[in-house]
Amino acid sequence: MALRVQKYGGTSVADIDRINHVADRVQKASDQGDKVVVVLSAMSGVTDSLIRLANQATEKPDKKELDVLLATGEQTTAALLAMILKSRGYKAKSFLGFQAGIQTDKASGRARIVDIDAKNIQSALENGNIAVVAGFQGADIDGAITTLGRGGSDTSAVAIASSLKADVCEIFTDVEGVYTTDPRICSSARKIHRISYDEMLEMAILGGAKVLQIRSVEFAKKFNVPVHVRSSFSEEEGTMVVNESSDMESVIVSGVTCDMNEARITLKRVPDQPGISAKIFTPLADAEISVDMIIQNTRSGGETDLTFTVTKDDFDRAKEISGKVAREVGAVEVLTAEEIAKVSVIGLGMKSHSGVAATMFEALASENINIRLISTSEIRISCVILAKYAELAVRTLHSAFGLDQEK
Repeated sequence: MALRVQKYGGTSVADIDRINHVADRVQKASDQGDKVVVVLSAMSGVTDSLIRLANQATEKPDKKELDVLLATGEQTTAALLAMILKSRGYKAKSFLGFQAGIQTDKASGRARIVDIDAKNIQSALENGNIAVVAGFQGADIDGAITTLGRGGSDTSAVAIASSLKADVCEIFTDVEGVYTTDPRICSSARKIHRISYDEMLEMAILGGAKVLQIRSVEFAKKFNVPVHVRSSFSEEEGTMVVNESSDMESVIVSGVTCDMNEARITLKRVPDQPGISAKIFTPLADAEISVDMIIQNTRSGGETDLTFTVTKDDFDRAKEISGKVAREVGAVEVLTAEEIAKVSVIGLGMKSHSGVAATMFEALASENINIRLISTSEIRISCVILAKYAELAVRTLHSAFGLDQEK
């Protein structure tokens, strides 16, 4: 007997037919003798619909009340699945986030889980119930309903799995697993059967694997929760996300990602003095703007050029703040670029193999693709290029590292 936590996303519960299909899967696991906890997202499109309703009600919806409104999406699917399971003769019990013991901080719309007391779920399982939990939500210390932000049901599922010490957390989505790159860009992309938490985290951060929310991977790594990413529309085995093992390092590069949601800002001829970087980036941090890549090129004469990237959503605010800061610190001008993309290669094998950067740069050069910025980590190399070359770069790198060949 195993304890499984299964999470189903919005497309998997888009209508009653699909919720019935989810019930089939849950029923199958239960019939095998497994204890099952099911974590559900709202039906596809429901969250956006609720946000539109809130904006029709008032120009600036109260954030706390918006959390209460948005939480009803997952409440609906949890109740419907529990009803269907009960109608089939199975014992089932639905839980809202706070009933499942999910305690969060007070950051409305983007709350973080601080603790889980899964005693109610545990009790339901011991009494022979299938536990059905509304994902994406919890409650703060005062009992106010909170939501975890986009993709928060993934985090709910992994957190519950860690609290219950589940054997596996199965993330059911509309794709069959994690691929070496985006199959829509590269037809030779292959499904990865096993990937480490660190590789998965890099791929999620870099935009190449939208099947898992970043915080859920962080949670899984912290509490060593095995995560199985698989499709709710087939019986195919998916991708296991687990602790790294020695055999994983034999694969130099595991995947290629592409992020089109980046913009570049350069402050030209900034005085090269202690404290200048703090003066530039503190106002951005205060505005809750996340900065990605940072490159500094020192000039002669006590000046430097400072370049960084932000998401396109933050670009206008970052540009405005940077212009103001540039005047304050005495920079000569601010240059910007929106038509850029970041391509990255990721792999545990980089730790023990040399020449990855050279192969990457030679492959891009072979297609006359100019590199604008470079950043690295222990298992990742990223290059900023012009957006119009992004898809060509992905296909070129995928081939250069032999990812189109079955291992």
